[in-house]
Amino acid sequence: MTHPTPRPTDTPEKRAAPVRKPWYGSVPGLKIFLTPTATIPPTLTGETEATETGTGAGVAGPGRRPVDVPPFERPGSVLRASPGAAARGWYAPRLAGAPSTTRQAEILNTGIIGAPTGIDGVVNGTDTLSSTMISHDAPTAYNATPRKLTSPNVLIIGTVGSGKSSFTKTVMVMRPLLLKNHRAVVFDKKDEGGEGEYAALTRRMGTEPLRFDPDGSGTRFNLMDPLIARGTGLQGQMLLINAVARIARDDTAATEWEEKATRYALQLLFEKFQDTRRAATTTDLMPFLGLVPTDQGLSGDASERFHQAGLSIRFGLQNLLETYAGVFDGETSRHVDLSHKLTTFDISQLPDSGPAIPTVMAIGNMWLMGRLREERGFVTNVIYEEGWHMIGGPSAQLVKSNQKLSRSLGISNVFVMHKGTDIPADSPGYTVVQEAQTVYAFRQDRPEDARWAQETFNFAPDTAATLMGLNPGHCVFKYGSNPETHIRHIRSDWEVDVTNTDSAMAAGNTTT
Repeated sequence: MTHPTPRPTDTPEKRAAPVRKPWYGSVPGLKIFLTPTATIPPTLTGETEATETGTGAGVAGPGRRPVDVPPFERPGSVLRASPGAAARGWYAPRLAGAPSTTRQAEILNTGIIGAPTGIDGVVNGTDTLSSTMISHDAPTAYNATPRKLTSPNVLIIGTVGSGKSSFTKTVMVMRPLLLKNHRAVVFDKKDEGGEGEYAALTRRMGTEPLRFDPDGSGTRFNLMDPLIARGTGLQGQMLLINAVARIARDDTAATEWEEKATRYALQLLFEKFQDTRRAATTTDLMPFLGLVPTDQGLSGDASERFHQAGLSIRFGLQNLLETYAGVFDGETSRHVDLSHKLTTFDISQLPDSGPAIPTVMAIGNMWLMGRLREERGFVTNVIYEEGWHMIGGPSAQLVKSNQKLSRSLGISNVFVMHKGTDIPADSPGYTVVQEAQTVYAFRQDRPEDARWAQETFNFAPDTAATLMGLNPGHCVFKYGSNPETHIRHIRSDWEVDVTNTDSAMAAGNTTT
C-alpha cells in the first residue's frame, strides 16, 4: 500500500490564509506605514527541522544539523516596511551594530543610579561615580521626619590647599543663608591681607566683621556677660571660668578646691550685681576669688587651702587680662549681636600661640548659648576655623557638656581643621568628633592621618589610599550610617570670586 504524495496545498505555508494589504499598501508614499512583515528566520544553534525526502515512501529524513552562527550573521527583526525610506533616514540613525555577549551587555541594561542623598538641604556638589547631585544640610537632615541624623555637628578635615576653606564658605555659610530662618556665625582665623578671610564675604552680606586686636582697639568680649549666665546658669558660667583659667595656665586643669573657690566667688558676685544695671565684668570677679566662706566650719588649714585655690584661679585670669587688655577686661561691645544673617568674629590678628584665640572661641560659644535662648526659631551654623582649639583643648568640655543644649537651640557646630590626629584620644573633644554624623574628608598627605579618618569614621578599607590622592575640591563625604561618597565640589563664578583665599599668592603673579 502506498501513500499519496502530499499536494503543495497541504503544506502549512499554503494552508495559512493570505493576509490582505490595506488599500494604501499600493499607494506610493503611503506604503511606508504598513506593519512590518515577519520573515522566516534561518535555523540557528539548537533548532531542528524535519524534512521529507520527496521520493519513494516519503519517510521523513533526519533533522537539519544545528549550526553556530557568528554574531555578525545573526538576522535582526525587520523593523521597517520600506527599506528605501529607512535608507534615507526617515526612521532612525543608520548605525552599525556591534557583537557582544550577555555578560558584556549587562552594563547596557543598568538600573538608574540613584543619588546618595535626597534633594533637601543645600547642594554640596556632584557624586563622581554617578554624576548625580549631592544635597545635604546637617540641620535639615536632623529635623527630617524620620530623623536622618542624631547629631547636627559637622567635621571638615583636609590639608592646606585641598579646597576645604572654599567648600566651608560655600556649603556651610553662603548657601545655607538662602534657607528660611538660617544664619551663620564664623570664628575667622585665617589672615587674608591683614584681616580675616571672611571679611569680604561679611561685607557683601551687609555688615562688618567683629575684629579682635591685641592692642585693644577692636571688639571686646566679657567673660562675665549676663547672657552667659542667663543661657547656661551658674554651672555654665563656672565651666567657662574654669576653662579660661585652664587655657591661661597652660592647660592646667582646676582642682576640686579651685572649682569650689570659683563657684563661691561667682555666687558672691551675682548677689552683688543682681540689682544693678551695669553688667559684671571679669575684673569685678577678681576680689571674690580667694575669699573663704565663714559658714562652712573650715579648719585653719582648710581655710588656707581654700584661699590659695581661689588665688590660683585669680592670678591666671589676671595674667590673661593684663596680656590682652581691651579684649577681655570690660563689658561686651555693643555692636556684638546676631541681628544679621552672617556674624563674623575676626580673630585672625590674635597670636596663634597663647590663650587669646581659644578664649575668644570659648566665650563666644557660651555667649551664643545665652543669646539663642532668647532668639529661638533660627538654625545657626557656627563655624570654628582651626576647630581643634575648641575640641582639642581645655574648651572641649564646654562643647561636650552643651551638646544637648546646642541641639535644642538649633546650633550646628562645624569644626574645620587640618587633621584629626591633632585631637588627643583622651580629650573630651574626641567624643565630640566621634558623635559628628556629617563628615567631609579632603586630602590627607600623611598615611597616619588618612588611616585615622578611615578608622574613626568607619570608611571602607581602601578609602585611606583614596584620601591621599584626592584632587583639590574633592572630598569623601559621609552622613549618618550611610556609606561614604566621593564628592566633587562645584562653585559658580560668583562663589569662586567670593571664596578665593589665595589673594596674596595671586598678587605675586601680577605683571606690570
